[in-house]
This record gives sequence, C-alpha cells and structure tokens, in this order.
Amino acid sequence: MDKFDRIYQLHRILSTRRTPIGEAELCERLECSRATMYRLINALCDRLGAPVERVDDPPGFRYAPDAQAAYELPGLWFTEQELQSLLVFHRLLAALEPGLLEEHLAPLRRRIDALVAHKRLGLAEAARRVRVLPIGARPAGQWFRVLAGATLARRRLRLSYHARSTDRVTEREVDPQRLTHYRDNWYLDAWDHLRGELRSFAVDRVRRAEQLDTPARDVPETELDEHFASSYGIFAGRANKTAVLVFSRERARWIADERWHPQQVGQFRTDGSYELAIPYRDPRELIMDILRHGPEVEVISPDSLRSAVAEALQRAAARYRP
Repeated sequence: MDKFDRIYQLHRILSTRRTPIGEAELCERLECSRATMYRLINALCDRLGAPVERVDDPPGFRYAPDAQAAYELPGLWFTEQELQSLLVFHRLLAALEPGLLEEHLAPLRRRIDALVAHKRLGLAEAARRVRVLPIGARPAGQWFRVLAGATLARRRLRLSYHARSTDRVTEREVDPQRLTHYRDNWYLDAWDHLRGELRSFAVDRVRRAEQLDTPARDVPETELDEHFASSYGIFAGRANKTAVLVFSRERARWIADERWHPQQVGQFRTDGSYELAIPYRDPRELIMDILRHGPEVEVISPDSLRSAVAEALQRAAARYRP
C-alpha cells in the first residue's frame, strides 16, 4: 500500500470501531512502521480534519465518539482495488451500449482519471484487458433516456410502440416499473393501461416517448418478480408448466453448470446424462434454446413442448432435403 491507500485504510479502521485500537495492531493492519503510522495519523488529523484522539484506557487511537458518525473523508477516496473495479465497471457499461450512459458517467470518469493520474493504475491497461462481446444486441434507440428518466422520476409515459409480433404501431400510456438488460438488449417493464396488465416493451421498438406529469403507479417488487421472473426468459407471466429436458453425457458437463432459470432443478442420471426441469409459460424462447443443442437434448415432457420441438426440427430438416 502507498500513503494514499494507508490513509484511506486508517480512516476505515477508525470509523468502523467503537473501541480504541492499539499501536501494534494498527501498524500490522496498515503494514507500516510505528513512525509511518504516526505520520499517517498526523496527516489524517492536520490535513483532513479527522477527529482522531488518543486514549489511555485501553491505550490506543479512536475517532471521538461525538464526531465519528458525522465525519467523512473530503472528496472521493478509493483504494487501488476499488478504483480498478470502477474502471472495469465503466468499461462494461460502455460495451453494453456505447455512448448510452456516457453523459451521466462522464463526471465520475473525470474524477477517477484525476485520482489515478500519477500512474498508480493504467487506464489504457484497464480498457485493453476487459472484453465484452455483445451477440445479437440491438441499439437502444433515441428514447432510452426518456424511458430511464420517467422510470427514476416515477412518472407515467405515453408511447408509440411498434410490436414485432404484429407489425403494428399502437399508442399506449404506461407506468414504468424498471429497465431490464436481458441478453444484450434493453426492455421496459411497465403497467400497460391499454391492456390493463404488466407488460415488457423492447426499448428499441419505441418510436416516440413522452414523460407525463401523472405519477406512475408503483407495483410491489414481489408482484413484479412473480410476473416477470417466475416464467422462462423475457416472456412474462406466472409459470404454469414445467419442461423436463435430458441432455447427453457429452453435453451434460456444460449444462450442469449453466443457469437457465432461478427455480430450475437438475440432476445427473445413472447413465451420465443430465436431467433439467425448468418452469415456463410461453414456450417460444425455451424452444429456441432447446434447438441450439440439436441432437444432444430430448424433451421428455410436457407432450405439447415435445411436439413443438419435434415439429421445428422436422421443418428445419426439410429445408435441406433435395
């Protein structure tokens, strides 16, 4: 640790203790000599105004009890590891949607750049060593900020929405609940006044958005999770069926470590294959994921899902027949 890190660590030690800490323990935790420890305490007191006091019973140092809760280090202070994590996080956000959040994150990025200007961390190195490869990502479009602003401000939205399933544009008023980033694309979870129920809207299909002055209805988190998270994939609604899939021995080594659904149940069978049970409601996305594994998976139940997958495979095979 350098001096910057040790001062920050000293503050964290003192601010989280109710009892004094002795010299020996303080030196050990700061990884420094007794003389350096005193220089750090003096810097914390004299330059940063920290309420450090020395007590005799038990002997050691602490923050004055009447000032401990109110004192914070001035400015933005991070350890080297925390700064590195922030830089990686910034890189991930930029890769998810280039430029989408740059306007909001720019002040934080400038502050981080200033903190690491003395080369303790390499910004270019952090950017080069993290790769994010979005697959099938669609641009969020020009209305993302309006949707995000209304979601955070808890205001109703008026939307023009072009649905891919029907190829129709409809006018809707919705109460935004949260934004969801799923499989490299953004969705708005909202109470739809046109349909009178919770719906998910692909952000890239919004053709116009206007934030209204009307307060948005707040749907409880438990209700949102039950509706959007209990079923499979992006298709919402309470799960009412369970798919039972069996993967081959070769594919089992991968599938056993994958998470398809929060409530999935998996087990190895005696022949080395892997059985996976998944709750779902709408089968469309589940069928697409099953088809990715081709002959390495078999749908055991329900019969409706088994028939749908078999039919899709037959249609695909027919395209390759002479």
